[in-house]
Amino acid sequence: MVGGLATRLGEMAKDTPKALMPVAGRPVIAHQVDLLASAGVSRVILASGHLHEKLKTHVGTRFRGVDIGFAVEDKRLDTGGAIANAMKSLTTEDPFFVLNGDVLSDADLGQMQRGLVPTATGVLLGVRVDDISAYGEILADGDRVLSFVEKRPEKREGIINAGVYLFRESIRAYFPKREVFSIERDVFPFVPELRVSTQRPRWIDVGTPERLAEASTLFADRKEEKTCEPS
Repeated sequence: MVGGLATRLGEMAKDTPKALMPVAGRPVIAHQVDLLASAGVSRVILASGHLHEKLKTHVGTRFRGVDIGFAVEDKRLDTGGAIANAMKSLTTEDPFFVLNGDVLSDADLGQMQRGLVPTATGVLLGVRVDDISAYGEILADGDRVLSFVEKRPEKREGIINAGVYLFRESIRAYFPKREVFSIERDVFPFVPELRVSTQRPRWIDVGTPERLAEASTLFADRKEEKTCEPS
């Protein structure tokens, strides 16, 4: 999901899509595509909107060994609407990953795939953090999601929704009958068979200038020789 306005990045994102912002010498989208490719993904659909043409020019139809397609939004659809729109481009009923466009991680997507048991509609990546106070929380019994708790000012360990999902096509049955909706607020609380893959990977939301800079340090070992210049 790369169609957002990236307002938290301010002037940095005025003419450059957030997906093309450089982190450790390559754009955000390169880190994400590489992560998906490591799990066997061979085709990626970019749910794009804001500055779509710049993104398309940069990645083309094949990027880092993966086929690229686009599901262009002509208006803001929120997270759920963006997923529903992109699902129109799916060519099989196989399970598919969804990534928020502003998260970077080295999570084990294979663990998520193994966690998609036959009865599960989807698996969420849950990152265990030492301080949950800045995030909403996933409450789970083992790998079974029980509920979602809004952000509370409690400094303690917990599991956060990391913005990486693995869904079966059957998730569509829980979408509300409207074009614009949130996957987090309008879908997840009503899906009875959601699982969570709880991990402690490197993970960061690069939605602010400070965290974008921090990400380059966090993922410094991924730096490539050729420095990425946003298109």
